[in-house]
Amino acid sequence: MGLRTITVRGTELACLEAGEGPLALCLHGFPDTARTWRHLLPRLADAGFHAVAPFNRGYAPSAVPEDGFHQSGAVAADANALHEALGGDADAVLVGHDWGAVAAYGAAGSAPERWCRLTTLAIPPPNEMMAAFLGYDQLKLSWYIHVFQSPLAELLVTADDLSFLDRLWQDWSPGYDATEDLPAVKDALRGEGHLTAALGIYRASLGNAPLDADLAVEQAACGALPPQPTHYLHGETDGCLSVVTARSCERAFDRPGSRFEVLPEVGHWLHLEAPDAVNDRIVDFLTT
Repeated sequence: MGLRTITVRGTELACLEAGEGPLALCLHGFPDTARTWRHLLPRLADAGFHAVAPFNRGYAPSAVPEDGFHQSGAVAADANALHEALGGDADAVLVGHDWGAVAAYGAAGSAPERWCRLTTLAIPPPNEMMAAFLGYDQLKLSWYIHVFQSPLAELLVTADDLSFLDRLWQDWSPGYDATEDLPAVKDALRGEGHLTAALGIYRASLGNAPLDADLAVEQAACGALPPQPTHYLHGETDGCLSVVTARSCERAFDRPGSRFEVLPEVGHWLHLEAPDAVNDRIVDFLTT
Protein backbone atom coordinates (compact mmCIF):
# COMPACT_ATOMS: atom_id res chain seq x y z
CA MET A 1 0.00 0.00 0.00
CA GLY A 2 1.15 3.50 -0.78
CA LEU A 3 0.61 6.74 1.14
CA ARG A 4 -0.27 9.99 -0.58
CA THR A 5 -1.63 13.38 0.45
CA ILE A 6 -4.61 14.97 -1.26
CA THR A 7 -5.99 18.42 -0.48
CA VAL A 8 -9.78 18.59 -0.54
CA ARG A 9 -12.00 21.36 0.77
CA GLY A 10 -8.94 23.19 2.08
CA THR A 11 -7.64 20.31 4.22
CA GLU A 12 -4.74 17.96 3.49
CA LEU A 13 -5.81 14.34 3.87
CA ALA A 14 -3.26 11.54 3.99
CA CYS A 15 -4.55 8.44 2.23
CA LEU A 16 -3.52 4.80 1.98
CA GLU A 17 -4.17 3.34 -1.45
CA ALA A 18 -3.78 0.16 -3.45
CA GLY A 19 -4.82 -1.11 -6.87
CA GLU A 20 -6.40 0.36 -9.97
CA GLY A 21 -9.94 0.51 -11.25
CA PRO A 22 -13.21 1.98 -9.94
CA LEU A 23 -12.80 3.89 -6.70
CA ALA A 24 -13.47 2.07 -3.42
CA LEU A 25 -13.29 4.64 -0.64
CA CYS A 26 -12.97 3.29 2.92
CA LEU A 27 -13.77 5.56 5.87
CA HIS A 28 -12.70 4.90 9.46
CA GLY A 29 -14.29 5.89 12.75
CA PHE A 30 -13.20 6.79 16.30
CA PRO A 31 -10.79 5.97 17.84
CA ASP A 32 -9.14 4.54 14.76
CA THR A 33 -7.17 5.35 11.61
CA ALA A 34 -7.01 4.41 7.95
CA ARG A 35 -4.86 1.43 9.02
CA THR A 36 -8.06 -0.26 10.16
CA TRP A 37 -8.50 -1.19 6.48
CA ARG A 38 -5.06 -2.81 6.09
CA HIS A 39 -6.65 -6.23 5.51
CA LEU A 40 -9.38 -4.99 3.18
CA LEU A 41 -7.45 -2.65 0.86
CA PRO A 42 -5.37 -5.44 -0.76
CA ARG A 43 -8.50 -7.55 -1.18
CA LEU A 44 -10.30 -4.70 -2.92
CA ALA A 45 -7.25 -4.09 -5.11
CA ASP A 46 -7.20 -7.76 -6.09
CA ALA A 47 -10.90 -7.49 -6.93
CA GLY A 48 -10.17 -4.70 -9.42
CA PHE A 49 -10.73 -1.55 -7.35
CA HIS A 50 -8.64 1.53 -6.68
CA ALA A 51 -8.90 1.16 -2.91
CA VAL A 52 -8.31 4.36 -0.91
CA ALA A 53 -8.53 4.90 2.84
CA PRO A 54 -8.10 8.47 4.10
CA PHE A 55 -7.09 9.45 7.59
CA ASN A 56 -10.14 11.54 8.47
CA ARG A 57 -9.81 15.29 8.89
CA GLY A 58 -7.93 15.94 12.11
CA TYR A 59 -6.31 12.51 12.41
CA ALA A 60 -2.55 12.70 11.86
CA PRO A 61 -0.92 12.57 9.39
CA SER A 62 -3.94 14.40 7.94
CA ALA A 63 -4.20 18.06 8.88
CA VAL A 64 -6.40 19.60 11.54
CA PRO A 65 -8.94 21.47 9.39
CA GLU A 66 -8.73 25.22 9.62
CA ASP A 67 -12.48 25.54 9.11
CA GLY A 68 -13.08 23.96 12.54
CA PHE A 69 -15.96 21.81 11.28
CA HIS A 70 -16.00 18.20 12.43
CA GLN A 71 -19.61 17.02 12.08
CA SER A 72 -20.26 13.83 10.16
CA GLY A 73 -21.51 15.93 7.25
CA ALA A 74 -18.04 17.44 6.91
CA VAL A 75 -16.51 13.96 6.60
CA ALA A 76 -19.21 13.05 4.07
CA ALA A 77 -18.37 16.17 2.06
CA ASP A 78 -14.69 15.22 2.20
CA ALA A 79 -15.60 11.79 0.80
CA ASN A 80 -17.46 13.34 -2.12
CA ALA A 81 -14.56 15.74 -2.73
CA LEU A 82 -12.14 12.79 -2.73
CA HIS A 83 -14.36 11.09 -5.30
CA GLU A 84 -13.87 14.15 -7.51
CA ALA A 85 -10.13 14.49 -6.84
CA LEU A 86 -9.44 10.80 -7.47
CA GLY A 87 -11.37 10.67 -10.72
CA GLY A 88 -14.19 8.54 -9.38
CA ASP A 89 -17.18 7.73 -11.56
CA ALA A 90 -20.62 6.20 -11.13
CA ASP A 91 -19.06 2.78 -10.44
CA ALA A 92 -17.42 4.00 -7.20
CA VAL A 93 -18.26 2.27 -3.93
CA LEU A 94 -18.03 3.18 -0.25
CA VAL A 95 -17.08 1.24 2.86
CA GLY A 96 -17.44 2.80 6.31
CA HIS A 97 -16.95 1.70 9.91
CA ASP A 98 -18.33 3.46 13.00
CA TRP A 99 -18.42 7.23 12.28
CA GLY A 100 -17.09 6.32 8.84
CA ALA A 101 -20.34 4.42 8.30
CA VAL A 102 -22.35 7.51 9.22
CA ALA A 103 -20.27 9.60 6.81
CA ALA A 104 -20.75 6.96 4.11
CA TYR A 105 -24.53 7.28 4.44
CA GLY A 106 -24.13 11.04 4.13
CA ALA A 107 -21.86 10.89 1.08
CA ALA A 108 -24.02 8.35 -0.74
CA GLY A 109 -27.29 10.04 0.14
CA SER A 110 -26.20 13.57 -0.75
CA ALA A 111 -24.47 12.61 -4.01
CA PRO A 112 -26.12 9.38 -5.21
CA GLU A 113 -24.76 9.86 -8.72
CA ARG A 114 -21.22 9.32 -7.40
CA TRP A 115 -21.64 5.99 -5.58
CA CYS A 116 -23.30 2.80 -6.81
CA ARG A 117 -23.32 0.80 -3.54
CA LEU A 118 -21.89 0.74 -0.04
CA THR A 119 -21.02 -1.52 2.87
CA THR A 120 -21.19 -0.17 6.40
CA LEU A 121 -20.10 -1.71 9.67
CA ALA A 122 -20.99 -1.24 13.35
CA ILE A 123 -23.28 1.83 13.08
CA PRO A 124 -26.61 1.58 11.22
CA PRO A 125 -28.35 4.71 9.92
CA PRO A 126 -28.98 6.91 12.97
CA ASN A 127 -32.56 7.76 11.99
CA GLU A 128 -33.44 4.06 11.86
CA MET A 129 -32.05 3.20 15.29
CA MET A 130 -32.98 6.30 17.28
CA ALA A 131 -35.72 4.74 19.41
CA ALA A 132 -33.51 1.83 20.45
CA PHE A 133 -30.47 4.09 20.86
CA LEU A 134 -32.34 6.12 23.48
CA GLY A 135 -33.27 3.04 25.48
CA TYR A 136 -31.72 2.53 28.91
CA ASP A 137 -29.44 -0.37 27.96
CA GLN A 138 -27.90 1.42 25.00
CA LEU A 139 -27.56 4.67 26.96
CA LYS A 140 -25.41 2.78 29.49
CA LEU A 141 -23.11 1.70 26.66
CA SER A 142 -23.01 5.25 25.27
CA TRP A 143 -21.66 6.91 28.43
CA TYR A 144 -18.47 8.01 26.65
CA ILE A 145 -20.44 10.28 24.28
CA HIS A 146 -21.46 12.41 27.24
CA VAL A 147 -17.94 12.39 28.69
CA PHE A 148 -16.67 13.76 25.38
CA GLN A 149 -18.92 16.82 25.72
CA SER A 150 -16.93 17.95 28.75
CA PRO A 151 -14.07 20.46 28.44
CA LEU A 152 -12.12 17.97 30.57
CA ALA A 153 -12.41 15.26 27.91
CA GLU A 154 -9.00 15.97 26.37
CA LEU A 155 -7.37 15.72 29.80
CA LEU A 156 -9.17 12.49 30.61
CA VAL A 157 -8.39 10.81 27.28
CA THR A 158 -4.71 11.79 27.17
CA ALA A 159 -3.92 10.70 30.75
CA ASP A 160 -1.57 7.74 31.23
CA ASP A 161 -0.52 7.53 27.56
CA LEU A 162 -4.11 7.66 26.29
CA SER A 163 -5.04 4.51 28.23
CA PHE A 164 -8.69 5.63 27.87
CA LEU A 165 -8.47 4.39 24.28
CA ASP A 166 -7.09 1.02 25.36
CA ARG A 167 -10.11 0.53 27.57
CA LEU A 168 -12.56 1.56 24.84
CA TRP A 169 -11.08 -1.00 22.46
CA GLN A 170 -11.25 -3.67 25.18
CA ASP A 171 -14.87 -2.88 25.99
CA TRP A 172 -16.01 -2.57 22.40
CA SER A 173 -14.26 -5.67 21.03
CA PRO A 174 -14.00 -8.05 24.00
CA GLY A 175 -11.20 -10.56 23.57
CA TYR A 176 -9.53 -8.84 20.62
CA ASP A 177 -5.81 -8.10 21.03
CA ALA A 178 -5.38 -4.55 19.73
CA THR A 179 -1.62 -4.44 20.32
CA GLU A 180 -1.00 -3.90 16.61
CA ASP A 181 -3.60 -1.15 16.33
CA LEU A 182 -3.39 1.10 19.36
CA PRO A 183 0.08 2.65 18.88
CA ALA A 184 -0.95 4.03 15.48
CA VAL A 185 -4.31 5.18 16.84
CA LYS A 186 -2.62 7.08 19.66
CA ASP A 187 -0.08 8.62 17.29
CA ALA A 188 -2.94 9.91 15.12
CA LEU A 189 -4.47 11.71 18.10
CA ARG A 190 -1.33 13.18 19.64
CA GLY A 191 -0.14 16.66 18.78
CA GLU A 192 -1.85 20.01 18.89
CA GLY A 193 -5.49 19.95 17.91
CA HIS A 194 -5.78 16.35 16.73
CA LEU A 195 -7.71 14.88 19.66
CA THR A 196 -9.98 17.92 19.85
CA ALA A 197 -10.72 17.53 16.16
CA ALA A 198 -11.54 13.84 16.59
CA LEU A 199 -13.83 14.54 19.56
CA GLY A 200 -15.50 17.29 17.54
CA ILE A 201 -17.74 14.81 15.74
CA TYR A 202 -19.26 13.78 19.09
CA ARG A 203 -19.62 17.38 20.22
CA ALA A 204 -21.24 18.35 16.94
CA SER A 205 -23.68 15.43 17.23
CA LEU A 206 -25.12 17.03 20.39
CA GLY A 207 -24.85 20.59 19.12
CA ASN A 208 -21.83 21.52 21.22
CA ALA A 209 -19.48 22.39 18.35
CA PRO A 210 -19.46 24.70 15.31
CA LEU A 211 -21.62 23.53 12.40
CA ASP A 212 -21.26 24.56 8.77
CA ALA A 213 -24.65 25.61 7.41
CA ASP A 214 -23.39 24.88 3.89
CA LEU A 215 -23.22 21.19 4.82
CA ALA A 216 -26.90 20.90 5.70
CA VAL A 217 -27.62 18.46 2.86
CA GLU A 218 -24.70 16.18 3.73
CA GLN A 219 -25.49 16.35 7.45
CA ALA A 220 -29.13 15.42 6.93
CA ALA A 221 -28.15 12.54 4.66
CA CYS A 222 -25.88 11.09 7.37
CA GLY A 223 -28.96 10.07 9.34
CA ALA A 224 -30.75 8.12 6.65
CA LEU A 225 -30.33 4.92 4.69
CA PRO A 226 -29.25 6.04 1.20
CA PRO A 227 -31.03 4.90 -1.97
CA GLN A 228 -28.18 2.68 -3.20
CA PRO A 229 -27.97 -1.04 -2.38
CA THR A 230 -26.48 -1.10 1.10
CA HIS A 231 -24.81 -3.95 2.97
CA TYR A 232 -24.70 -3.74 6.76
CA LEU A 233 -22.49 -5.85 9.05
CA HIS A 234 -22.58 -5.94 12.85
CA GLY A 235 -20.68 -7.91 15.47
CA GLU A 236 -22.79 -9.94 17.89
CA THR A 237 -20.61 -9.01 20.89
CA ASP A 238 -20.21 -5.32 20.01
CA GLY A 239 -19.78 -3.41 23.27
CA CYS A 240 -20.23 0.02 21.71
CA LEU A 241 -23.57 -0.40 19.95
CA SER A 242 -25.48 -3.45 21.10
CA VAL A 243 -26.70 -6.06 18.69
CA VAL A 244 -30.23 -5.37 19.99
CA THR A 245 -29.93 -1.73 18.91
CA ALA A 246 -28.52 -2.78 15.54
CA ARG A 247 -31.29 -5.33 14.95
CA SER A 248 -33.90 -2.62 15.49
CA CYS A 249 -32.87 -1.38 12.02
CA GLU A 250 -32.96 -4.71 10.22
CA ARG A 251 -36.30 -4.10 8.50
CA ALA A 252 -34.92 -0.98 6.83
CA PHE A 253 -32.55 -3.21 4.84
CA ASP A 254 -35.37 -5.45 3.63
CA ARG A 255 -35.33 -4.08 0.10
CA PRO A 256 -33.97 -5.34 -3.23
CA GLY A 257 -30.19 -5.42 -3.37
CA SER A 258 -29.52 -4.65 0.30
CA ARG A 259 -28.32 -6.98 3.07
CA PHE A 260 -28.20 -7.02 6.87
CA GLU A 261 -25.88 -9.46 8.64
CA VAL A 262 -24.86 -10.12 12.23
CA LEU A 263 -21.60 -12.03 12.66
CA PRO A 264 -21.23 -14.22 15.75
CA GLU A 265 -18.34 -14.04 18.21
CA VAL A 266 -16.99 -10.68 17.02
CA GLY A 267 -17.32 -7.17 18.41
CA HIS A 268 -17.10 -3.58 17.24
CA TRP A 269 -13.92 -4.01 15.16
CA LEU A 270 -15.30 -7.07 13.38
CA HIS A 271 -13.22 -6.39 10.25
CA LEU A 272 -10.06 -6.75 12.35
CA GLU A 273 -11.29 -9.63 14.50
CA ALA A 274 -12.42 -11.79 11.57
CA PRO A 275 -10.89 -10.15 8.48
CA ASP A 276 -11.28 -13.08 6.10
CA ALA A 277 -14.97 -13.63 6.87
CA VAL A 278 -15.78 -9.91 6.80
CA ASN A 279 -13.75 -9.10 3.71
CA ASP A 280 -15.22 -12.06 1.80
CA ARG A 281 -18.66 -10.62 2.45
CA ILE A 282 -17.66 -7.07 1.54
CA VAL A 283 -15.96 -8.04 -1.72
CA ASP A 284 -18.83 -10.34 -2.69
CA PHE A 285 -21.37 -7.54 -2.19
CA LEU A 286 -19.37 -4.83 -3.90
CA THR A 287 -18.65 -6.95 -6.96
CA THR A 288 -22.12 -8.47 -7.39
